[in-house]
Amino acid sequence: MEILFYILAVLAGAVLALCIYIPVRKMILKGQKEDIIRKAEIDAENIKKEKIFQAKEKFLQLKSEHEQYINEKSKQIQEYESRLKQKENTLNQQNAELGRRQKEADAIRENLKNQVEIATKKTEEYEKLRLQAIQQIENIAGMTATEAKNQLMENMKAEARSQAQSYINDVMDDARMNASKEAKRIVINTIQRTATETAIENAVTVFNIESDEIKGRIIGREGRNIRALEAATGVEIVVDDTPEAILLSAFDPVRREVARLALHQLVVDGRIHPARIEEVVTKVQKQLEEEILETGKRTCIDLGIHGLNIELVKLIGRMKYRSSYGQNLLQHSREVANICATMASELGLNPKVAKRAGLLHDIGKVSDEDPELPHAILGMKLAEKYKEKPEVCNAIGAHHEEIEMTSIISPLVMVGDAISGARPGARREVIESYIKRLKDMEGIAQSYKGVTKSYAIQAGRELRVIVGADQVSDQDAESLSGEIAKKIQEEMVYPGQVKITVIRETRSVAFAK
Repeated sequence: MEILFYILAVLAGAVLALCIYIPVRKMILKGQKEDIIRKAEIDAENIKKEKIFQAKEKFLQLKSEHEQYINEKSKQIQEYESRLKQKENTLNQQNAELGRRQKEADAIRENLKNQVEIATKKTEEYEKLRLQAIQQIENIAGMTATEAKNQLMENMKAEARSQAQSYINDVMDDARMNASKEAKRIVINTIQRTATETAIENAVTVFNIESDEIKGRIIGREGRNIRALEAATGVEIVVDDTPEAILLSAFDPVRREVARLALHQLVVDGRIHPARIEEVVTKVQKQLEEEILETGKRTCIDLGIHGLNIELVKLIGRMKYRSSYGQNLLQHSREVANICATMASELGLNPKVAKRAGLLHDIGKVSDEDPELPHAILGMKLAEKYKEKPEVCNAIGAHHEEIEMTSIISPLVMVGDAISGARPGARREVIESYIKRLKDMEGIAQSYKGVTKSYAIQAGRELRVIVGADQVSDQDAESLSGEIAKKIQEEMVYPGQVKITVIRETRSVAFAK
């Protein structure tokens, strides 16, 4: 019974505990649920506030970008409007200017029309006066203008016939008196022309190239290479349609030879630009000076002439690049030397002195000193300067009879020069005078202070004058061209016109070591 009672008591306690646990459990669960819901509501509220804040920030950012875009577009529109207003103002000004010019043109046209009418009236009045004057002259003279003209022509014809007949008679008498002498002179000149070799020089050298592609490299970008080459050598470079050839034009054969050798080295080397061109031209000029000296020495050795001053030897070498009336000057001088030596031997004189005088007789033609002197006098002064014998100096100065002959060698040099070189021919004399004219033109430019180089090109139609930048300013260069042009116009005779170009160039050079 007690066990049953205990069991029932336990069961009753369990039931009672269960009854108490269930409500309490429900109360606890309800409290937790409310806490969870309340926390969820708080979290939801926070998320909502954060999203609203982010949305506001995005809205403000978009609003700012939109306002910036609107401002930029407004600024562009204002710029466009400003440009349109400027163009409108410019067009208005142009329209006003056109209107003004139109009015001026109308006024000028009206003025010209009035002047033409006045000139027409004056021409008619002049014609009437001229006819009246002719009528009065005819009345006074008692013959018409046609009759007077015919009578004057008849009188002039009769006078011309009389003068022509008198001139013909004088020429015939002179021809009869000098027939024998003239015949001998013609025969001698004919023998001279056929017996002696002549080397006709011209003013153009042809430079052959392998292909026309090299022409473009020689010309350079915008022609800078060819301009640098012309400025460095004083030679006009003619690049035309001639296949595989370039023309070098200059009256001075030495300049043409320098340009030819420089072009050859540049084409072979392949590096063609202004700095390289100046370097090669300088190098070639030195090489040519050495070759000139070697030519002079070889000529003296061939002729057996010794003891000449080195400067005279250089002048003899330069004769190779100069012509005299169509004949190479060095060949001419060698012939004169041999002729003088032969004649001196026949006459029992000293052939070595005669040969020496014959070789040196034309050195004045290749000297750059005092070009205004005749070449014979200049050659004599050079011989005296370099301590040549008095008889040699006199023979040089007197071979054109410009001074008195005091040495017996002098007539031999004059005769030898006549036999070898004095060949009549208008064409060769024209070439010689042409070269002299170009040299005189360069000499005039060279006489001005500050001029470093002067080159006559384009057959004397252009004179290029290079001045030192440290001695001549831009303003002085402008006035210098006018002064040179005025002096050439006053002192020289030339065909057409001469263009004077003054070139002033500043260079800065430094060396990196």
